Amino acid sequence: MGETPAGATSSTPEPQSPAEKLVTLEQRAVDEPRAIKVIVIGAGISGILAGIRLPQRIENLDLVIYEKNPEVGGTWYENRYPGVACDIPSHSYQASFEPNPSWSRFYAPGAEIGEYWKHVARKYGVYRYLQASRKVLEAKFDEARGKWTLKIQKLDTPEQEVFEDEADVLFGCIGALNEWKWPEIKGLHDFKGKLLHSANWEDGYEYAGKEVAVIGIGSSAIQIVPTMQKVVKKLDHYARGKTWIAMPIAGEFAEAKNPDGKDFNFSEADIEKFKNDPKHFYEYRRELEHELNSAHTITMRGSDLQKGAVEVFTENMKQKLASKPEVFKSLLPPFPPACRRLTPGPGYLEAIAKDNVNFISDEISYVTPDGLVAADGTARSVDAIICATGFDTTWTKRFPIIGRGGKPLSEKWKDHPDTYLSIATDGFPNYFMSLGPNSGVGTGSLTIVLEREVDYVCKAVQKIQRENIKTIEVKASSVRNFQKYCDAYFPGTVFSMKCRSWYKGGTYDGKVSALWPGSCLHAERVLSNPRWEDWEYEHINDSEHGWLGNGWTMADMKPEADRAYYLKHGIVDLPPVVV
Repeated sequence: MGETPAGATSSTPEPQSPAEKLVTLEQRAVDEPRAIKVIVIGAGISGILAGIRLPQRIENLDLVIYEKNPEVGGTWYENRYPGVACDIPSHSYQASFEPNPSWSRFYAPGAEIGEYWKHVARKYGVYRYLQASRKVLEAKFDEARGKWTLKIQKLDTPEQEVFEDEADVLFGCIGALNEWKWPEIKGLHDFKGKLLHSANWEDGYEYAGKEVAVIGIGSSAIQIVPTMQKVVKKLDHYARGKTWIAMPIAGEFAEAKNPDGKDFNFSEADIEKFKNDPKHFYEYRRELEHELNSAHTITMRGSDLQKGAVEVFTENMKQKLASKPEVFKSLLPPFPPACRRLTPGPGYLEAIAKDNVNFISDEISYVTPDGLVAADGTARSVDAIICATGFDTTWTKRFPIIGRGGKPLSEKWKDHPDTYLSIATDGFPNYFMSLGPNSGVGTGSLTIVLEREVDYVCKAVQKIQRENIKTIEVKASSVRNFQKYCDAYFPGTVFSMKCRSWYKGGTYDGKVSALWPGSCLHAERVLSNPRWEDWEYEHINDSEHGWLGNGWTMADMKPEADRAYYLKHGIVDLPPVVV
């Protein structure tokens, strides 16, 4: 043999360094899905969607859904207060793959929404994976094994035993508004009458003919007040804050469809046409979604739509409170619409204008065994106090989630809940979230965003399974970059203006932590296309080539397999013919 020409590369392999690790093949086919276990925490809408999509898309999957309540539904199981309803049109508050032609109202009542999501869970087999009345007490990441270990309490047994489970992937579907809290008012629990919280309502409580106090000015209070006002003897409404009472979302769309008003019952004829004319139903849904997704401009400072909303909402509130101009003055905010969550509140303004409602803007000083005392010293006795005072919005007080190095998520998030695209944060491998920080939408369809979050997690689990990955963890730089983007985006919106809002963790001027930095459609597009380069990985057996398997495919190894599968009709990608 001749010598190797100068500048050429020899085909003879270089001797392996003694320190270099020998290559070991993974004894599986390249397309053989390895067994993988996923635990989902929560069976609200996100958990239901996860219980549908994960089994549909992930082979060789062991799935468990732990839910602290005895039934699925999340917020629609827990919130059963008088008047509870969705303020998003019913046909937009549903799964894209399970449209419901039978909604009774344009804005569906809460019980009907809960039944719809139970129907979805039954139809698509979610209950197969559900362990209800199981409360997660702790989730801790085992770095050596690359697994999550959970402590779970049985709530439906006399002993309420605690047991452990573990998973390769943990998916938190616990929502943003889940941990309700009592207001901090001196003497509240000394009250001898009925004390209720809107998120922990006592079914069967009869309030007709009684004198009641409702505390709060958020969405729940604005639904409770008009419902109770009709039947109580007296209603004292303690509303220290100010808020816009908006026109119903898609109200003009509703009026165009039904002359009776901005909310209405669908007639039997409407429902039958939805059922029997798929084209009509599809066009109705598309038109409604288009309308909802066209309102993003209202969230931008100084926009024409924002200015117009101020004029329209002000005039509407002034007109409906003409008999109580002092209430109009107390309620009208100095901040723009959408700085706080837009609250349509059908019937609310009409209710607080009634003679049996006292609108009290003074702060509550303390509670006595018989009633409440306002800051001006006025004491008002009542039979019941309803606290519509919301939830803990700090993201950190539910149960310990402990990541790398034993660091709790609550410690990482003590100043601000930083995430990457709302679905993950660094230091917590193989942990994903739905409706985490910066995931809500100021306008548009929330359910399509939840679907895309679940889709993203399905793609991540597929990647873990396919590519021999032990851990997938978002890079710290990716989290920082997303936070920098949020910091650049929100100052141009009304969300960052001075108003007390749960969007900002209940502060006046804190960072916006609840909302997606962009439109609903922006979130849908971003979450549809994962950037895997924003993540870092550890591989099983420290083998970065392990995803290649042993050189075989499943078709090679099974005698009965189709080894010309790539020619099957529907698989060949046919290019367009140029004529």
